[in-house]
Amino acid sequence: MVKTAEKAKVQRRYSPKIRRSMILDAAAEMVEKEGISQVSMERIAKRAEISKSLIYKYFDSSTVILRELLDRELITLRKAQFSAAENARTFEDMVRGVTKVYLRYIEERGLLIERLQSDPAISDLTDPATFDREVAVEYFAKIVHDNFDLPIETARTVTDISFGVPVSAGSYLLRQKVDMAQLEDITVSMIIGTINGVRDDYLVRKRALKR
Repeated sequence: MVKTAEKAKVQRRYSPKIRRSMILDAAAEMVEKEGISQVSMERIAKRAEISKSLIYKYFDSSTVILRELLDRELITLRKAQFSAAENARTFEDMVRGVTKVYLRYIEERGLLIERLQSDPAISDLTDPATFDREVAVEYFAKIVHDNFDLPIETARTVTDISFGVPVSAGSYLLRQKVDMAQLEDITVSMIIGTINGVRDDYLVRKRALKR
């Protein structure tokens, strides 16, 4: 009996990294099921199955926990999107891959992200696409520039604006029952259509007349 208890005690000795992750997971579960207002250090500690004194060794407050939780979610999302872009063979593959990752993530974690972002004490972002936006815009703008022969400044503007399309689609997904494949197709068509429109219409109309 003593050996069994000692074994159980050893199994609960987690590394600081794993322990932090367990605390964040507990907080995420609470936010999704009960909302931010129900979150407290004591309740998170109980759900994570640790003492209240131990949780303070990792985080100063529940607000700090929720801020780190939001960062973790958005970093995970952005990494998955970049991975999809890196593995794409065509431009459509890239747009579709990035869109699919975003919509699937919002379907699974959207409520959590939405609730975290709704509290100004936790986030100053208005949507998930705002996170690390400058880096993402530069990355995708270069691809648009190279593949559509758009001036880099124009490519940057179109890319930045197009980020709003998946965000709107994600918001729609959370509010309405919709076929995911159809929503993905529509979102991809809107993004690529916008880029084609700028190349084939806007730039043509702004081109100097040939007389």
